[in-house]
Amino acid sequence: MRIILLVPLLAAATAHVNLFIGTVNGGNTFPGATVPHGMVKVGMDTDGDNFAGYDGRPEFNVTGFSQLHQAGTGGAVPLSNFKLFPVPECSAFEQCLTTITSRKTLRSILSDGSPDDSASPGYFSTNLSTGVRVELAATRRTGLHRYTFPSTSIVPRILLDVTNDGQLSTISPELTINPETGRMIASANFATSFGPGRYNAYTCVDFKGEGFTFDGPTEWGPYKINYPDKNGVDLSQHYYSWGSEHGGLLSFPQDTESPSGTTTILARVGISFISTAQACSNAEAEIGDWDFERVVSDSQDQWRDILNRVQVDTENVDAETVILLYSSLYRTHIVPGDYSGENPGWNSSEPYYDAFYCNWDTYRTLYPLMSLHDPENFALIVRGMIDIQKHEGWLPEAREVGNPQFIQGGSHGDEILAEFFVKFSEHAAELDVSADDLYTALLADAEDQPPNWNLQGRQANVWKEKDTTYPGGANTKQVSRALEYAFDDFSISQVAKILGKTADAAKYVSRAQNYLNSWNPNITVPGISDVAGFMQPRFANGTWNYTDPRHCSVNDPLMSTCFLNAIRRDGFYEFSPIVYVPQDIAHLITLQDGNARFIERLDWIFSDNYFDSTDEPSQQIPFMYHYADAPGLSTQRSRQVISTWFNTSLNGLPGNDGAMASYAFFFLAGMYPLPATKQFLLSSPYFPQISFFNPLFNSTTTIKSLNFSGNPANGTGGNVFVKSVKVNGEAYKSNCYLEWEVFTTGSTVELELTDNINVTCGSGKDALPPSISTGGYD
Repeated sequence: MRIILLVPLLAAATAHVNLFIGTVNGGNTFPGATVPHGMVKVGMDTDGDNFAGYDGRPEFNVTGFSQLHQAGTGGAVPLSNFKLFPVPECSAFEQCLTTITSRKTLRSILSDGSPDDSASPGYFSTNLSTGVRVELAATRRTGLHRYTFPSTSIVPRILLDVTNDGQLSTISPELTINPETGRMIASANFATSFGPGRYNAYTCVDFKGEGFTFDGPTEWGPYKINYPDKNGVDLSQHYYSWGSEHGGLLSFPQDTESPSGTTTILARVGISFISTAQACSNAEAEIGDWDFERVVSDSQDQWRDILNRVQVDTENVDAETVILLYSSLYRTHIVPGDYSGENPGWNSSEPYYDAFYCNWDTYRTLYPLMSLHDPENFALIVRGMIDIQKHEGWLPEAREVGNPQFIQGGSHGDEILAEFFVKFSEHAAELDVSADDLYTALLADAEDQPPNWNLQGRQANVWKEKDTTYPGGANTKQVSRALEYAFDDFSISQVAKILGKTADAAKYVSRAQNYLNSWNPNITVPGISDVAGFMQPRFANGTWNYTDPRHCSVNDPLMSTCFLNAIRRDGFYEFSPIVYVPQDIAHLITLQDGNARFIERLDWIFSDNYFDSTDEPSQQIPFMYHYADAPGLSTQRSRQVISTWFNTSLNGLPGNDGAMASYAFFFLAGMYPLPATKQFLLSSPYFPQISFFNPLFNSTTTIKSLNFSGNPANGTGGNVFVKSVKVNGEAYKSNCYLEWEVFTTGSTVELELTDNINVTCGSGKDALPPSISTGGYD
């Protein structure tokens, strides 16, 4: 497969994006065509394993080109609705094979054995083994397909598959064909992929010849299974049964004037979650000119605007590192999607964002990255989340097409809103974000228990009464929830402090320390008596339950999983009792007997394979040495994580991409954020210089490594450790973190690097990163 550059050539950052990273091995990335945060994500579906539709391995067949996808998800296969598929040859209309099994087709293969697929931001193409070339582009709510049929295709045909979504979950399909124009309008009801809800989706598909004209299709009809009904115009005469396949099939005239003998058909596919009429309106408004090149160019412009806000000096940096950085940045702008105007739940003039899949994955690093370079879109997302809370009672945690999905950890809309307000409180009104509404939404999550806290909000009543959580729900994950609730409350305390709500600030910062109620100092790892003290579950009477500290790791003798499972009662979700407390690591160090012992504990986590880069709570662990005044160890561990787990291949991600892109970006940029605070933990970037342009401030902050000499291939050693830091020519208060104000004023940060791993955070009172227990957030 190839990464291609279209004319006009992609400039700077966009030229370094590889859309195929992570399309196998569980990365579940989406390599199709979309605009930043687009609702429509039009792409190839295969019979492989990628939940985003596309599998990059050549042995898997193409099953269609659908309009809606998620990106980087787990759960069940989401969306993949309304597939189009080119049918170049059948002996007769009634003999065309239309089921997903009978029509599937391999791709053409390049000389290196890879499939003949190409992609760049806003564009995707493939060459099928049938000789059909497929090209895809998109606007926010509309896909534009270009099918070029070979000269041997005397009667080119295209089908619309109404019933095959990713899960084969369809009920109530409807389809109408206009035989004069070929317009197909369709709808169906589908299951969500990570929760109990269902949704209606609607499409409107029009066709046009490129380079020639025709009045309408030459043949038309709906199909059931492998039986096209020639001259039929709808599905009303076709009995529907669960699992049967329905759609529509059109035949088109051949372009007899084409110099190459090929025939090119454009298919414009409008999508809506409101009605087929709105799907048609979306298509006509967004792609009224049917200009494929214009649609691609507009999409590229949008991607260029976003990605060029981060600039790097690539001298003495290998190309793979540059590609990994920008490809990661690109993928952070795929979800959540801008579904404004397509909210099926209520009418509102506020933005509506969907595809929160899930905040558990994204709150730690994605939104702090948006703070650095994209506050306007961040503000729109926050406004949309507040509007959901106003109408449903709680902030969204996981969401798909208007339906709450299963909660994984806490109510992490809290951290997202707090991240925005802590960074942009002085600009909230300018960005049309109401501080009062934002705070009201936070308090609803913190204080009001929903009917089903597996889908929204928290198990708030027992949290307020007992300062911890107890078993309950489809999966207890009680310790995980308690720790996440504590961080939720810490986030709220930071907003309350800015708003001058002193009593609330004190209340929530006190609740943020309830993590202590889960700490049992007497637990040891079996066979390792000198590693003591772990988070543990408790019974309602306050006595301790027990979870083996090896739980959910490769060392777990029971080979337990950490995922949502109704029979699990171990208390943890996607991580083990070996956990972190990001708001108060200084006290965690005290609980573990000081810096030296804490460093030994961190080293043990890595050396004995307890670190799992695929589990979100592990992400900060490589940077936790900072709090023990050993930032050189953080630098080395974070670089070893990149070296071990990330690359630019098809299987270049260690797990679902929901959390991986922004996580890898920050490691490569030499930072790690703590959401809802004004601090970024500091390491050394993989580049001699990296700059962030923030359009809200109209300022650029540049981090320079003055004596940069390259990156060690395996992440170990090298001239990469931060010895000293200057900001705008003055010695900075810490070598371990930067304050937000550095990024608001257009600063120049200069790092002096050394090959001595034993660097420190400095000697001043503010050298160590803040923690609650040290008064760092007072």
